[in-house]
Parts: sequence; C-alpha cells; structure tokens
Amino acid sequence: MALQCGIVGLPNVGKSTLFNCLSNAKAQVANFPFCTIEPNVGVITVPDERLNKLAELVHPQKIVPTTVEIVDIAGLVKGASNGEGLGNKFLANIRETDAILHVLRCFQDDNVIHVDGSVNPVRDREIIDCEMKLKDLETVESRIGKVQKQALTGGDKQARLIYEVLLKLKEALEQGKPARSVKFNTKDEENALRDLFLITSKPVLYVCNVDEASAVKGNTLVEEVRTAISDENAGLLVVSAKIESEIAELETFEEREMFLSEIGLEESGVNRLIKAAYNLLNLETFLTAGPQEVRAWTYRQGNKAPQCAGVIHTDFEKGFIRAEVIKYSDYIAFGSENACREAGKIYIEGKEYTVQDGDIMHFRFNV
Repeated sequence: MALQCGIVGLPNVGKSTLFNCLSNAKAQVANFPFCTIEPNVGVITVPDERLNKLAELVHPQKIVPTTVEIVDIAGLVKGASNGEGLGNKFLANIRETDAILHVLRCFQDDNVIHVDGSVNPVRDREIIDCEMKLKDLETVESRIGKVQKQALTGGDKQARLIYEVLLKLKEALEQGKPARSVKFNTKDEENALRDLFLITSKPVLYVCNVDEASAVKGNTLVEEVRTAISDENAGLLVVSAKIESEIAELETFEEREMFLSEIGLEESGVNRLIKAAYNLLNLETFLTAGPQEVRAWTYRQGNKAPQCAGVIHTDFEKGFIRAEVIKYSDYIAFGSENACREAGKIYIEGKEYTVQDGDIMHFRFNV
C-alpha cells in the first residue's frame, strides 16, 4: 500500500532538515529558497513497539515493520497558483500525495533568512493555503464549465450529482475554506470529491518547527497557529528539527534515549511525526507472527477481514474462508499462539469482521 505524505511549506522553514531526519535519503539543505527542486521520496519505517514484544515471544528469523512514503516538495511562494517560483511544479507534486504535512517556522534565528523578511507562521500558513485554494478553485471552475450543460439539460444523473458537488466546493473555496471543510450527505458525493483530486481536500497536519527551548511545551508562535486552525479539521505537532538532526547523529538507542530524557521528551519528534502521518492517512496495522517473521501490515481503518487478507496476497481475498484472530493483549498475556488456543482466546471471524488495530491474524483461504 504505497501511500504518501507530502511535506510542504515556505522556503527555509525546516522541511528538508525534517525529511533528512525521517529518511535515509539525504535531501540537500541550504540557507536559500528553492534548494529542493525535485521532490525527494523517502520510505519511512513506522515505529511499532508491539513488533519487538512479539518477537521476544516468537523468536522469528526477521521482523518486518510497515512503512509510509514521505515526499519533500520544493518550497512554495506567494503567486504559485499563477506559476510564480516553482508553483506549478509544487502544486502538481502535492496533488499526487495522499496527505499533507505543512511545516511552519515557529522559531527566531537571525542566521536563517525568511523569504518574507520576518517570522509569522500564521501568515505563512495563509500564503500556502491561499495558493492551494486558488488552484483548487481553478480546477473546480474548469470542471463546472465541462459538466454544466450536460447536468442541467442532458438528464444525466451522474453529471447532475458532480455538478452539485462542484457548486458546493466552489462556494466554500470562494469563502476561503478548504475543500475538506465541505460536508456531503452520501457516499456518491464523497466519491465525486475524491475523483477531483483537490489539494485542499487532503488531510493536513501542521508541524510547528520550534527552537530547542520550545521542544517540550511549544511557544507563543505555536499557540498562535493553534488558534488560527481551531475551526479547521487538522492536527498540530510540535517538533524541533534542530534537536531531531542532533538525535539522528547519535549511534545507539541508549544514547538517543538518554538525550531525550535530558531534554524532557518521552519520544523523539521524528517518531511522533511518523505515527501522526500514519494516522493522518486513516491507516492501522494488523500483525502476523510466526517462526519465519513477525510482520506489520497496513490497512485502511474500517476494512473487513477479506480486504485485509488481500493486503498479504490477492488470492487470500479471492478465496477467503475465515480469519483466526488473536488480540495483541491476549497474545502478550498468554505468551504464545498455543496458549491462546488452549485459553479460548482465538476468535473465528467471517467476511463481515472489521479488523481492529493490533489484531494478530491468520487467514484461511481456498482458490
């Protein structure tokens, strides 16, 4: 399941530094705009402590975590929707991602220039949001022109539905609201929105890049951002890219844990960011455990057992018979699959079972 989160922001807010901390891929970092021109893609391991705990019991040959792709996209400037800077390339690249990590500069540093001359994360957010909304409005108006006649005079029910969805979106965008703020009543309307691939329909996490002193509790700039997005369906995470780059240079797990403890953090910002990105995509994890491997598998929240079986192999979904499910907490408590079986803690589930995060699954199938 190759799903992508795109890291966006104005030039010099810390996007590429964060990306380098997230990924083994090394994006160029420099103190000038448009340092990142082509999007850098990193395949990021999603931290999951459950894998290690299962491995201690199962002793597998290998552990296979799940992953998510992070894309570092060129910095955007005002006027991007009209082609300013690298605007058209930026907007095309971000359209292809599934969710947006919007990095905002929430620190003062005279040695790092700001493209607009001063640090104001609320203004920075509005610049990028405005450009994305303008691009979406352009897309919506173009589509209205193509379906309007057919919707109003042709008797085409699907064209009529798309037309009504487009009108709702146009009204919201003209009011300065993102497409994701529009509420639809039916699945057909939601599918019509999805087919438009609008930038502002994507889920967003605002990542406030702060100085070292603000890494634990944030600062006034972070609170200004929090207030500004209070009526928006979006998350917020506080990270210090400078601290994360220092952590990335430490060689051992023990050194990193000691460093985090000294500055008052329970978990690195990178780990929190990866987990937040995973949740932003409405992803969850089911597990398989055996002597060959303990493995995490990614699925969409709400998926049924056959769909999750198909994540492993399409034949598993086609020939699905049943799923044998052990709850993670039961596996840890009883210590093995056999012990869970003897305790009656293996549940037999059919096609309508909604898989839960952390379920340990074994699928029966016949093709």
